[in-house]
Amino acid sequence: MKVVVLGGTGLVGAQVVERMRGAGHEVMAASPASGVDTVAGTGLAEAFAGASVVVDVVNSRSFEGVREFLETSTRNALDAANGQGVGHYVLLSIVGTDHITGADYTVGKTRQEELVRASGLAFSIVRATQFFEFIEILADGATVDGAVHATAAFFQPVAASEVAEALADVAAAEPLGGTLDVAGPERTTLDEMFRSALAATGDPRPVVTDDGFSYFGSPITRDTLVPVGEHPLRLGDTGYSQWLRLKTE
Repeated sequence: MKVVVLGGTGLVGAQVVERMRGAGHEVMAASPASGVDTVAGTGLAEAFAGASVVVDVVNSRSFEGVREFLETSTRNALDAANGQGVGHYVLLSIVGTDHITGADYTVGKTRQEELVRASGLAFSIVRATQFFEFIEILADGATVDGAVHATAAFFQPVAASEVAEALADVAAAEPLGGTLDVAGPERTTLDEMFRSALAATGDPRPVVTDDGFSYFGSPITRDTLVPVGEHPLRLGDTGYSQWLRLKTE
C-alpha cells in the first residue's frame, strides 16, 4: 500500500513514516524539500498518484497567517487527493479545537476538519491532546513578569510518539468516517502540569493559578483541553515522568 505523509519530516510525521515503513508499506515523506508544497499546491498530484492513503500532519512554522495556511494547505491537498482517487484521508487535529474559538491556530484546525468531512473522500480524523514536547514552550508563552500563569483546566498531554503510532494504525485500517481522540494516560490540571514540568527541569519560575488567563489567546472551560466522551478514545501508555526519563537516556 502506498502512503503519502504530508509533513512527513516533522516531529510526528517522521515517526509515522518510520512506523509505516516498518510495517512494510511504501511511504513517501512529502514536504517542500521533496518538491511537495501544500500551500502553493505544487507536487501534490504527482505525489498522490497511486496512493491509497494520505496522512496530513502539515503544520505551519509561524502563527502569523496560520489560519489561512492550514485552510489553503488542506483544500489543495483534498483537491489533489480527489483528483488521484485516494481512498483514505487521515487528518491530525486537536482535542477540543472547536471549543478554542479565540485562537487562529485552532480555528484553522477546525476549518481543516470541516473541509475533510465535506470532501467526499473516505476519511479519519485523529484529535490529539497537547504533546509533552511542547509543555515548556507553552509555559514560556504563559509567562508574565517572571511567573507562569495558567488556569486549573483539566490537562491530559501525550507523547508525540504515541500520537504517531495511533496515526499509523488508523492509516493502515479502514477509514473511521469520524474522529478518534488520543490522550496521555494521566489527567491533571494545566497549572499543576506546569509546576511539575518546571520542577523537573529545575526552573525556578512560580506558577500562578489564574482562571482568567487564556490558552493561546482564547478563554477555555475546565473540560476544553481533554476528551469528554464525544468520540472514541485511545490512551497512551507513557506518563510525563517516564517520558522525561526516556528523553534523557
